[in-house]
Amino acid sequence: MLIHPWDAALADSEWQEWLASGERFGTLAVNNLDPAHAPLLLPLHFTVAGNELLMHLARPNPVWPHLEAASEVRLGVIGDYAYIPTYWRARAGGPDEDGVPTSYYAAVQFVGRPTVIDDPQGKAEILAAQLADVQPEGRHATVAVDDAPYGPMLSGIRGVRIHVLRVDAKFKYDDANPVEHRARVVGLLEGRNRGLDARAATQQRRRLDAIGEWRARRDGQ
Repeated sequence: MLIHPWDAALADSEWQEWLASGERFGTLAVNNLDPAHAPLLLPLHFTVAGNELLMHLARPNPVWPHLEAASEVRLGVIGDYAYIPTYWRARAGGPDEDGVPTSYYAAVQFVGRPTVIDDPQGKAEILAAQLADVQPEGRHATVAVDDAPYGPMLSGIRGVRIHVLRVDAKFKYDDANPVEHRARVVGLLEGRNRGLDARAATQQRRRLDAIGEWRARRDGQ
């Protein structure tokens, strides 16, 4: 993922807070054992637990031999995206149709070392952690190896722990452009208000407030 200096997270806390603001749902990419075939991509919920990512998948999933052979995998999350049309980005004084379109988005990618968990207690711990994460209100039975309803179901899944080696985070909201341009696009996004426009506008406004004029910030450093 290409990350320009003006697209980079301002601190680890920025991507961590963004990730914590919604459900942790992403795509796990695993290299195919046969390099002539495409990688495997798996959409799934995951839980961040310190320096690990926790998840589980059905035992019949075809990913297992590929995952067990992988030294590294990548898990990507993307959100708060919007298409920015040509006529929103025309140069000052130039015709609208000469503008260059772009996409706004926030993205976080984890690269890590996977371990497949088959031990029933280990799987129960992953399930309990994920339920606490995505269903904090509770209202579910205790996850226990020897108790129904979840205990008898554990044989149908395998757990995965991914030890995080590095994190790439990108917030692409035109931060290299002048303040006036970005402020105008915030208003246009809010006015169009389709799809994730409101969330993209919120991210752009937040970055605008934090960064201000990129060139001034860069030169000041």
